[in-house]
Amino acid sequence: MDCFNYPLDTGTLLRKKRRIRKELLAQNPHPLQKRIAILGGSTTNEVADQLGLFLLQYGIQAEFYQSEYGQYWQDAMFGTPELDDFHPDIIYIHTNWRNVTQFPTTATPVQEIDAMLEGEYQRFAEMWRALRDKFHCPIIQNNFDRPNYRLMGNRDVWDPHGRSNFLSRLNQKFYDYAAANEDFYINDIDYLAADYGVSAWGDAFYWHMYKYAMCLDAIPSLAASVANIIKSIYGRNKKALVLDLDNTLWGGVVGDDGVDGIAIGPEVPEGQVYAEFQSYCKALQSIGVVLAVDSKNEEENALAGLRHPDGVLRPEDFVCIKANWEPKDQNLRAIAAELNLGVDSFVFADDNPAERAIVSAQIPGAAVPALDAAENYIRILDHGGYFETTVLSGEDLKKTEQYHARAQAARAQAAFADYGDYLNSLQMTAYIKPFEPLYIQRIAQLTNKSNQFNLTTLRCTEDDIRAMAQNEQYVTLSGRLVDKFADNGVVSVVAAEQVEETLCIRLWLMSCRVLKRGMEDAMMDVLITQAAQRGVKTVEGYYYPTAKNAMVKNFYGEMGFALASTDTDGNTVWRLTVADYKPRHPHMTIEQ
Repeated sequence: MDCFNYPLDTGTLLRKKRRIRKELLAQNPHPLQKRIAILGGSTTNEVADQLGLFLLQYGIQAEFYQSEYGQYWQDAMFGTPELDDFHPDIIYIHTNWRNVTQFPTTATPVQEIDAMLEGEYQRFAEMWRALRDKFHCPIIQNNFDRPNYRLMGNRDVWDPHGRSNFLSRLNQKFYDYAAANEDFYINDIDYLAADYGVSAWGDAFYWHMYKYAMCLDAIPSLAASVANIIKSIYGRNKKALVLDLDNTLWGGVVGDDGVDGIAIGPEVPEGQVYAEFQSYCKALQSIGVVLAVDSKNEEENALAGLRHPDGVLRPEDFVCIKANWEPKDQNLRAIAAELNLGVDSFVFADDNPAERAIVSAQIPGAAVPALDAAENYIRILDHGGYFETTVLSGEDLKKTEQYHARAQAARAQAAFADYGDYLNSLQMTAYIKPFEPLYIQRIAQLTNKSNQFNLTTLRCTEDDIRAMAQNEQYVTLSGRLVDKFADNGVVSVVAAEQVEETLCIRLWLMSCRVLKRGMEDAMMDVLITQAAQRGVKTVEGYYYPTAKNAMVKNFYGEMGFALASTDTDGNTVWRLTVADYKPRHPHMTIEQ
């Protein structure tokens, strides 16, 4: 829906929210269900309504608990039966500068200001600790926006007596806490207010009339920001940016103007704009975004443009380059197939509105931002929140390398008539071990990102993964796959709980980037071996259908399990007698 694209159509979002909600539910009849507690220092009804819409757009249906007005701290510290029974999956603390209980004055001694600052911080830190100890779920906390006035003018920001200075120092304490604590996230309303305009954001009319922390029209922007954090936590980020070339990565048409005639680089203002956009795209790789090209061009001309001496991006920065005269929606589907990604993993960036309209119509789920003038490209992509980063692991930093290796492997496959020979040629080694501290972050990340090869879609925090690793009743396995092209990192996760003589597989998932390599066979061989060593007689597996995991509907049947039961929702239970299991012997070396 266009109303969710930047710039947001706030009028439509506020006036037609019931209709929009109905349409979103019709488009995705099986959304991910999550319970979100909003603990507010101000009125939160509209915040919840708008947050619900943005989450539905990402395939997440939220049920909300809202504290009474201004009771956020009391609810957190002392609890309520309603909140305790709600068992939130996410807690969002919606506070702003008006919820700071004390500010220094020009008469306050500096040493007292430091104590005042620490006291204010500890009030929040105690609340976060209480919530974490009780609910063990991610917490999202607003930082502090600034009042739309400065008592001392410019001095207010540097003088310790100024409110601006006090809030800035308090924000830094929040940031230090976030850096030191997992599953704690900052919603940056200080930036949102500045971007919106501090005076308009903090219009006092809305506080005094409705007790809104910001003006009504700014609430969709706030909701979009919180929704971006939540969808990132649950693996709903986009993964790839597909770029047009002419008038998108450079000014002009390389086929007509020649390489020397395109605008890129420091010589002219237009060239500087495109060079800055290329720099932004290249920087996205550092947070795990992969880049591809989808351009109507001769490949020779496209590569020449990408080798322009003043360009920032080079051909090797792209995991796939489709420069031809095929329809762009078909090229995008081909890119998705080559990279083993769903088409809803892509953002398509093209200056041509006709091309955008075709891709938007033909590729449901792909994000197609409305690019206008080149100087706005970065802002439009950045404000879209497609690549919100909540966790940044070592795996993310190697994504381009891994996808390049995947493309190499795909090309190598074409040279073999026998698929087994091809697998042997990859010289694969699977390192399968229990959950280790080194990989806890990556394992938790996989549970929240993997949707297609995921049998139970159990979403886990890092604390959940540690608890499984430390529980003697659990068999935990993480599988890392290395081939001659690359180290693919941890790509498969299994967790199974022993209940008497039965091993119950609570979690089984695998990254789609190693599909059809035999990694699932290796994991099953190791799992059944460990089950036998424990004296387990039966292994029980579960499949819970979602909108995306139909590909593993018959996974257990293909592994030799027998179907034991099916309920009306399509959930299935499968059983295997350990003594009857026939090892799969995949085409790889297994190191344990």
